[in-house]
Amino acid sequence: MTEQKHTNDPLNVDEALSTSEAFLIKNKNVLLGAVVALVVIVGGFLGYKHFISEPNELKASEAIFKGEQYFGADNFEVALKGDSLGYAGFVKLADEFSGTDAGNLANAYAGLCYAQLGKYEDAIKYLDKFSGDDLLVAPSVMGALGNCYAQTGQLDKAAATLLKAADRANSLSISPIFLIQAGQILEKQGKNAEAVEAYKQVKNKYGNSYQAMDIDKYIERASLK
Repeated sequence: MTEQKHTNDPLNVDEALSTSEAFLIKNKNVLLGAVVALVVIVGGFLGYKHFISEPNELKASEAIFKGEQYFGADNFEVALKGDSLGYAGFVKLADEFSGTDAGNLANAYAGLCYAQLGKYEDAIKYLDKFSGDDLLVAPSVMGALGNCYAQTGQLDKAAATLLKAADRANSLSISPIFLIQAGQILEKQGKNAEAVEAYKQVKNKYGNSYQAMDIDKYIERASLK
């Protein structure tokens, strides 16, 4: 009876990792939706408040504003490559304004666009260029990077990156998502004890999260292997 329960579990490891969509597409409404919101909100604040005192930063933030609009409208191809009206695209802007905070943010946008378009190797290239030490955007981008590693079969990197993102965020809203994803990858690799530890973090540290409601079944499944 117990075995049948695990086989029918809609969130079992094989379903989570073996389909062509894998993690990023499967969880895009939850994960990337949160990342998009955080990047737009925090990026907008940085671009139009913090950068105002530095002319080069102001120019850079103004240049990516149109891209943020395309990005928010899910027009990822144009956000990446630009339009015929003067907007250059995140790829060119990341290069043109390299060394500025806005150029750094353009790397994050470019990586997320590529991820949404299913071009995960390109997504990794740009997401990995992004650097930040805040508690909102940086761990969210790191979590997206971990998902892209999973998409390309780099499971060791995927699990490590997701665990790091969860720890850095220390957030009731996104840390449990990253911990569960890391646990699923670790199960796929046969690292069941490590998977249990990831799931127990959700239970013990983020017990009031939505994901914690079902976490016991993850712990039970990994413990029985």
